[in-house]
Amino acid sequence: MPTNYYMFFVAGLIPLVIGFVYYSPMVAGNAWMKTNKFTKESMEGGNMPLILGLSYVFSCFIAFMMANFVIHQGGVFGMMFPEVMVSGSETQQHFNELMTQYGDNSRSFKHGVIHGIITALLFVAPIIAINALFERRGWKYMLIHIGYWLISLALVGGLICATLQYAPMS
Repeated sequence: MPTNYYMFFVAGLIPLVIGFVYYSPMVAGNAWMKTNKFTKESMEGGNMPLILGLSYVFSCFIAFMMANFVIHQGGVFGMMFPEVMVSGSETQQHFNELMTQYGDNSRSFKHGVIHGIITALLFVAPIIAINALFERRGWKYMLIHIGYWLISLALVGGLICATLQYAPMS
């Protein structure tokens, strides 16, 4: 468990902030509305506190999952589980030694951004594309949403990778 778990909640804000800017009329908002056949009037109403609240909760889930994609040291933990959880065990000692020696490898903002981009392109983009194909949406619709997730996941991945800290197992 990260010692600064609150970073998941900070990273959960990123998709909301990016969405506010990205889907504004000055960026992709007008194209998004046109592609969906939305009007300003049709966008009025709705329970915005509920929409934004649930969006934040789901964004925190995404931030939590991104840690598994951007922090490779978790794979070592997984290979040693459950023995690594036994306090003072040889496995736990090996794990702590590995983390002391290699725990900071690939733990940078840049590394997280790369994995965020990979996740957006190879995981999220196909999901958006499959849904769009069955909904008979065009490429513009797909590219608008893929662009948003590309930016959001790159930043979430970068933040999570660079900032999450783990204490040695004891």
